[in-house]
Amino acid sequence: MKYRWPIVIAFSTLAGGVSACPFCNVVGRPLAARRDAAAVVAAGEAAGSVRQDPAGPRQPFTVRSLLRGDRVAVGDEVDGRVAGPVAGTAVLFGDDRGDWEALAADEAVLGYVAAAPVASADAADRLRWFAGRLEDPNATIAADAFSEFGVAPFAAVVAASAALDPARLRGWLDEPGIDPRRRGFYGLAVGIVARRAADLGDEAEARRCVAALERPLVAPGSDLRAGFDGLLGGLLVARGEAALDWLVARGLVAADTRAGDARHMLAALRFAWEDLADHLPRQRVAAIAARLLANPAVAADVAVDLARWRHWASVEDVAALWDAAGRDDPLVRRAVAGYLRACPLASARRHAARIAAASPGAWQAAVAAAAWPPQGLD
Repeated sequence: MKYRWPIVIAFSTLAGGVSACPFCNVVGRPLAARRDAAAVVAAGEAAGSVRQDPAGPRQPFTVRSLLRGDRVAVGDEVDGRVAGPVAGTAVLFGDDRGDWEALAADEAVLGYVAAAPVASADAADRLRWFAGRLEDPNATIAADAFSEFGVAPFAAVVAASAALDPARLRGWLDEPGIDPRRRGFYGLAVGIVARRAADLGDEAEARRCVAALERPLVAPGSDLRAGFDGLLGGLLVARGEAALDWLVARGLVAADTRAGDARHMLAALRFAWEDLADHLPRQRVAAIAARLLANPAVAADVAVDLARWRHWASVEDVAALWDAAGRDDPLVRRAVAGYLRACPLASARRHAARIAAASPGAWQAAVAAAAWPPQGLD
C-alpha cells in the first residue's frame, strides 16, 4: 500500500478546478443525459419524409419498442425533431409535453443508449465505461463517448485515466482519419496517462507518451493546426516545468511566433494557470505568458490575462503597448487601460497619468471600453 501514496499525491495536484475539457471546443449533449432527462425513450422507424417546421425539421416515426416510460405504445406514431432525414431506425426521446426528438440509430446505438451509465453516477466511474468506446467503429457511439469526456470535469478524467489505453491515444494523435476536433483532448489525455505512468514508475511508457506529444509539436505545419493547444496542455501535464522550458526553447512565446501558434500557447498557459496551479508555479506561468506581450496577435489578450492574474511585474511592458501596438489596435489600448487602472503600483498610476495627458480622448475612450474600476485616477 505504501507505493500508492505518491500516485495519489501527484494526481491530487491535477484534479481540481476545470469544469470541462478546455481543448474540446463545443461538444453535443451526451445521449445518456438526453435519455435520463426524457419521459419516454423508444426505438422507432421512419414513417414519412421530413417536413420543415418553424422550430426546425421534423419527421414522423412509428414506435417499435419502449426503452423507458409508458406514455406511448408500440405502434403509435410520433412526430420528432431531426437534424436531417432519417432513413430507417431511430432512437426517440419524448418529454412530458409530448415533444419528441429523433436520432438515427442502429442496433448498436440502441444497445449503447440502453446500457450507458446514468448521468447522476460518479463521473470517474462513468468515464471508465466510456473510455473503451472512444473512436468506436460506430460513428455515433464514438462521437457520444467523446462528448462524455468533453463535458466531464478534468478531475474525473484524471481519476479515470487507468481506463485509457496509452497506445491507442498516442496513435490517435497522428492518425489522419481521426476527427481533428478531437485531437486537442487526445493530446491532453496523453499527457495525463504519461503523468500516471511516471508516478507508477513506468518511465518507458511516460517517455513514449511525451515523444508522441512532442513529435507533432515540432513537425512542420501551418499555424491553424487543430488540437495544437491540447498537445501543449498535455505536455505541461506530463512534464511540468520542464515542459515550460521546452516550449520557450521552441520559440512559442517569441514576438514573431505565428498568430495561430501564439493563440494556442496562450490557451495552454491559461489552462496551466487555472488547473495546474499545484503542478506549475503560477507566477512562472504568468511570467512566460508575459513574453507574448511582444506578439501583436495576442498582446491584448495577454494584457487582460495578466491583469486578471494580478501579475503586476509586467507593468512597464504593458504600458509600452499603448504606443507600440495600440496605435493600430483599439483592443490593445483597451487592455492597457484596464491593466493600468487595475494595477495598484505607483508606476501604473504614473503611466496612466502620462498617457491621459498626452492623449486624453483616446485614454478616456479606452477606459470606458475597458470598464474597469478606477484605481485612484480621475
